[in-house]
Amino acid sequence: MEMFFHGFMQRAVQASLLISFIAPLLGLFLILRRQSLMADTLSHVSLAGVALGLLIGVNPTWTNLLVVAAIAIMLEYLRVVYRTYSEISIAILMSVGMALALFLMGLNEGGATLSMNQFLFGSIVTISQQQVWMLFILTIMISLLYFVFRKPMYILTFDEEIAFTAGLPIKTMSILFNVLTGVTIAIIMPIVGALLVSAIIVLPAAISMRLSKSFNGVIFIGIVIALIGMLSGLVASYELGTPPGASIILIFMILFAATALVKQILRHTKLD
Repeated sequence: MEMFFHGFMQRAVQASLLISFIAPLLGLFLILRRQSLMADTLSHVSLAGVALGLLIGVNPTWTNLLVVAAIAIMLEYLRVVYRTYSEISIAILMSVGMALALFLMGLNEGGATLSMNQFLFGSIVTISQQQVWMLFILTIMISLLYFVFRKPMYILTFDEEIAFTAGLPIKTMSILFNVLTGVTIAIIMPIVGALLVSAIIVLPAAISMRLSKSFNGVIFIGIVIALIGMLSGLVASYELGTPPGASIILIFMILFAATALVKQILRHTKLD
């Protein structure tokens, strides 16, 4: 196809392939830990990192990484403080992050609006080769950490008290997981947009959970679903001139509706 002869589309496809491998891994643990909204919080806070970079004239990706990593650590601290009311930490940091982003944007009297729109809604032309390499390194790191710490994370996800009794460093593991999620959001945000990046991470795992009951099965099917959704969304975005993040999310929602419909039909078939 003609679209794949463009350098920016080649980089977007490379980024999409890498995202498809790590999104189900992070998304499944977020869902099982009941922290789906944490990804949404970090995506909103990441706007403050972008605004800071634009204000001081530094690559927004780097300032974004620093801000999101710091907020991810703070999020774990607040989660422990408000253990019974964990949603408080999400509400606080999401509001503070958005307020800080708007404040920094107000201080920048230059042409930051266009750049912020690209980070808000995503733009396939903003993907640089440097970001692709960063995403590649992140994918390797997450994959290695998953294979090494799969069983401890499995225990931590389902019962923190048992994990603590078993001697696992639950606070360190939770902080590391939060930071990895935040870094992932900061890196993939330019292609899908801050407003929808959390859905990109959560939806593939949410859809695959309806198709498989095993842990590894959910991850494998999630990767396949992520590949279909990401690549189809990019093609639709290029052909129709729509934001890539919105196109990808709509593809995922079509897949979600299709799986729900098929399962409903199969259930009625068995009953008959």
